[in-house]
Amino acid sequence: MNIRKLVCILSAAASTAVMAGYTTLTAFAEEADAASDQAAQQPVASLGGMFIPLIGMFVILYFIAIRPQKKRDRELKEMQENLQVGDEVVTGGGIVGIVVSVGEDTVVIETGGAKHKLRIKNWAITENVTAAERMKEAKAAGKSSSSSSSSSDSMESAALVDDDAEEKKSKKKKKDEEE
Repeated sequence: MNIRKLVCILSAAASTAVMAGYTTLTAFAEEADAASDQAAQQPVASLGGMFIPLIGMFVILYFIAIRPQKKRDRELKEMQENLQVGDEVVTGGGIVGIVVSVGEDTVVIETGGAKHKLRIKNWAITENVTAAERMKEAKAAGKSSSSSSSSSDSMESAALVDDDAEEKKSKKKKKDEEE
């Protein structure tokens, strides 16, 4: 975040310096043009010279602010679309829970020790803690292993096991044994 502030300050200082230089040059150009017969062409030249720094500032603004924000938005939307049952998520309001079911545009999460369930919109989820942990484990496994395995293999090995399915199977076995 500090790097961004520094870059913004530097770009503002650079644009101020360019505009100050431009103002100085146009002042001298006005004196020279007043002496010559080219006074009619001066407004056109100064108008074209003013757009060059303006275009430069928009290009800098795009690479500093707009492009990184679009990337974060794209990653957030992808994370929200790839939610799985069992993922630990954090909402925009700070509610932490485990995903119980995933709908088309809503997610049911289980919170607290009393297992309260909340139905929330997908857009309200800001962080998937489990997916972040899986990515860290996959990166660590990829760096520590000397064999050349693809990242998809390490992602599959770090995949989350659906605990609900395991519990259902064990309950079914117990019921079969009791009968």
